Amino acid sequence: MQTPPFDIVTGAFGFSGRSITRRLLASGRRVLTLTGRAPDDPELAATISVAPFNFDEPDGLVESIRGAKTLFNTYWIRFERGDMTFERAVENSRTLIRAAKEAGVRRFVHVSIANPSLDSPLPYYRGKALVEEALRESGLSYAILRPAVLFGDQGILINNIAWFLRRFPAFAVPGSGDYGMQPIHVEDLADLAVNMAGKDENVTIDAVGPETYAFGDLLRLMKSVLGSRALILHAPPTMVLVFTAILGRMIGDVILTPDEIKGLMANLLVSDQPPTASTRLSDWLRENASWLGTRYMSEVRKHFRTR
Repeated sequence: MQTPPFDIVTGAFGFSGRSITRRLLASGRRVLTLTGRAPDDPELAATISVAPFNFDEPDGLVESIRGAKTLFNTYWIRFERGDMTFERAVENSRTLIRAAKEAGVRRFVHVSIANPSLDSPLPYYRGKALVEEALRESGLSYAILRPAVLFGDQGILINNIAWFLRRFPAFAVPGSGDYGMQPIHVEDLADLAVNMAGKDENVTIDAVGPETYAFGDLLRLMKSVLGSRALILHAPPTMVLVFTAILGRMIGDVILTPDEIKGLMANLLVSDQPPTASTRLSDWLRENASWLGTRYMSEVRKHFRTR
């Protein structure tokens, strides 16, 4: 009996990695995930193989990857914590790319971010651009996907905005709220990633949905869908950061970072390319209003749990 094809997904228990993994399993492929966290989905864990990232042991990382046809990379950090810095995340990503090259991986599908730049003053966006540069220079066949904002059943950002709108009498918007967001559903991103795995040409694609919102308009839409009575207030970005930092300490999470506000207000969460996905956030909000924002989703608890 012929062995099914074998693929790597980094972070298969994470948001986008989980959707990509399920797509691959449904098509009959075998999946190995490289991860730095304890599995939180026993059913999924029982159907895939699991190995540590082993960034500090490149030879072991190569052996984990060897034999894989495609590597789907979702590895990155949202903010620095402890010794995990953006600089280290870049170096880890370079190690992964070199390991994939040495192991003979045919195709590298990389989830990046919209509007990365080597000249960006924001470490998140500059780091993403450095990883893209390393991939392009690696000699690997690649597809780079650049989502702006992801939404879906386990999407933290949209859920937690809804949580604030449900629980607080007011929502503080940094500045004017006229800056844009162009969300893509995580399942659409997974479809695009798996589709790109079967191609040969090197491509860089903005992964964005069919709707673009000014941030203030998105909040008003969510208020209407959720039946929220929260007031939408405009405040200086520094004031919003102070408030979210205090609340974050109370609930043990990082709600918002200075770079995230700067990126949002600089219109980095929109694309000038045509949409590559069809799921409309407005439809999804109405279909999921009954549960959306009823509980808070913690980034720290999700990504920094110990084994």
